[in-house]
Amino acid sequence: MVSKTIPVKSFDLVIFGATGDLSKRKIIPALFRRFIAGQVPPTSRIIGVSRRDLSQSDFNILVRNSISEFAPNIIFTENQINGFCKMLNFISMDLGSDKGWDGLTEFFIKNSQEIRTFYLSISPALIESCTQRLNSFKLITPQTRVVVEKPLGTDLASATMLNKILCSVFKEKQIFRIDHYLGKETVQNLMALRFANVLLEPLWNNNYVDHVQITVAETGDVNGRGEYYDEVGAMRDMVQNHLMQLLCLIAMEPPAHFDADDIRNEKLKVIRSLLPVNIKDTVRGQYQGANGSFRDHVNNPESNTDSFVAIKAHVSNWRWAGVPFYLRTGKALSRKVSEIVVEFKPLPHTIFPDLGKNYQNKLVIRLQPEEGMTLHIGVKEPGPGGMRLINAPLDMTFAQLTGQIESIDAYERLIMDTCRGDQTLFMRGDELEAAWAWVDDIIADWDESKEEPLEYTSGGPGPLEATKMMSRDGRSWEKI
Repeated sequence: MVSKTIPVKSFDLVIFGATGDLSKRKIIPALFRRFIAGQVPPTSRIIGVSRRDLSQSDFNILVRNSISEFAPNIIFTENQINGFCKMLNFISMDLGSDKGWDGLTEFFIKNSQEIRTFYLSISPALIESCTQRLNSFKLITPQTRVVVEKPLGTDLASATMLNKILCSVFKEKQIFRIDHYLGKETVQNLMALRFANVLLEPLWNNNYVDHVQITVAETGDVNGRGEYYDEVGAMRDMVQNHLMQLLCLIAMEPPAHFDADDIRNEKLKVIRSLLPVNIKDTVRGQYQGANGSFRDHVNNPESNTDSFVAIKAHVSNWRWAGVPFYLRTGKALSRKVSEIVVEFKPLPHTIFPDLGKNYQNKLVIRLQPEEGMTLHIGVKEPGPGGMRLINAPLDMTFAQLTGQIESIDAYERLIMDTCRGDQTLFMRGDELEAAWAWVDDIIADWDESKEEPLEYTSGGPGPLEATKMMSRDGRSWEKI
């Protein structure tokens, strides 16, 4: 099977913060990949905006270096990189003042595409001044889209303020709040798995599902970005957005149509159905290790910020009543892995005692490092000697299935969706606020308790208390 590439219409994409880390690491390589794949028309234009005073030649060199460093596996010709550079334009401006904005206005007056996307790869502090100037300089058209990166607020109040700022200038259908986890192949396949197959949907409820685990584990620590991480922690950085979105896609009801708002309506219902979490059903920790502790890396000996979080959550509706959802994320763990485990209830009666009382059917959905799904079932062990059963995984790795050696980066898919105007994989404003409201209550309980995060050793599975939380329920985490 070979994946099909469908070109988008010609567009103008303005990257505010074009010389920043996110642009160099993700946005520019993603655009180049889609260009050499034939999805980005050569008549499109990419406009880099930054405070740096660069010539067009300097910006082209920056783009070439970005592709070489952060997309080294891309195979391309000199003609292709030259063709991509012909699409590039650079404008130096100050987002906090009117300086340079006339140049952007003049650029669009000369030759403007119908589709115009503004990618705000900038500090949250600059979003208001940038959006207000886009409006005052009359750069917003009916076909304009704006892309906003996380952090999308740090609590409910700031998220609400961000929504007000954006909605004062743009309509909700023009706003694309990006979460790169939603661009992963496996995440999108969750909807196909559930709603395109009669095999699993009848089992996707509390009659057959024992529990669900959602894990996003990272081996890296916070050294080098400690100042930022000390302000947010794992709860705000990962749970409120990435893990929450995965939970929604697992737990949501079938939408009436495969339509952005229908899907986001169902996701919002899930968030609003989440019960308040008892503080006893939460674990938060900080890593300790030979290469330094979390407090060392954030340069704050009294930091109570979490680098690890585990939560037992419940969705209070007919489908999921009584089914716990265990969420887990952390830094400096033993393995980099993102996966969802749907563990089914044991058979009410088995005629095969050697299958083992602890064995259960489960579906493991891998987001990284190798995207795919594995269904664990009991089968007969091959060979003579009687009926001996073993646990056999039915594996589907997407790279093997499609014949692609390297999977498409999430940013490639999401940026192309902004060009199409497809909001299916992007959060809506009310969805964002509902997620923050749930998370804020947990953080408030932690603050009120005044308990310090638990220590755990770098390179391990996390705090022992997270294991005990599962053990109390007679369950265990999937091994990291």
